[in-house]
Amino acid sequence: MTALSPALPLWEDTPVTHRFGVAMAMHANPYSGELVRAIRRAARRHGCEITLADTGDSVAEEAAVIRALRADRVDGVLLVPAAGDEAVINGLVRMGVPTVLVDRMAGRNDVDQVGSENIQAVCALVRHLAGLRHRKIGFISGEEDMTTYEERALGYRLGLGRSGLRWTSQLVACGQSTPGGAAAATAKLLDSWPSPTALVVASEAMMIGVQYEAHRLGIRIGRDLAIVGYGDMEWAGQVTPAVTTMAQPIEEIGRKAVELLLARITDPERRPESVRLAPRFIHRQSCGC
Repeated sequence: MTALSPALPLWEDTPVTHRFGVAMAMHANPYSGELVRAIRRAARRHGCEITLADTGDSVAEEAAVIRALRADRVDGVLLVPAAGDEAVINGLVRMGVPTVLVDRMAGRNDVDQVGSENIQAVCALVRHLAGLRHRKIGFISGEEDMTTYEERALGYRLGLGRSGLRWTSQLVACGQSTPGGAAAATAKLLDSWPSPTALVVASEAMMIGVQYEAHRLGIRIGRDLAIVGYGDMEWAGQVTPAVTTMAQPIEEIGRKAVELLLARITDPERRPESVRLAPRFIHRQSCGC
């Protein structure tokens, strides 16, 4: 049976207006804990409790978690969807369960969702590298069946086009959204011809693998190879060189997710919203400037 974490309590004597289920993979991303805390703070401000359930980033476990949350009679669901879970989302929409997709947005307009803007953000990373006179800019992409990574891949191509550079498959490798996959993808690109002089990495988890592989090969980041990424890990500013990145607005995502869910509960017939919040560019030394 799927285990649910107890509802996180409000301050003593604070009346509870609603109870939300939060379904997400607790260890899928380096910022998962930060996102939970942001959601909890936002919920508390509105007098709401949350019940947390770990999906393990598995579609099957996610379906079981949603069934358990509904059996627990939560008033609404905040869902960080696993890749390929359209059936779970379809079921929530069909049954009229107040639902907000959080962080990992889907290519649909029948459900509320909030996450980071991806296309223009990655475009800006590419143009930053092109402005440093890099002409062979590689891309470590994520899972191909996730809208988030599809948008970041589109941003990469857009950035190349706006910089007067041509896209070539030889400079793109899929890191499978994992450190190990990204390490293998990095090795593949650096062993190819033409090898990139700069890399754009599509997620925090994959940045770990890219850093590992570069160090294993004796490549000096920021000197032999410029690297930029998406997502600001806790260690990004502490390693040498520190990582140039787009920092996701996690606090704002958690706040907006709760606001969207409350709005859906208040007005079930309102038109669904898709909210993309701009990340913040953090210029450090890994890009070589």
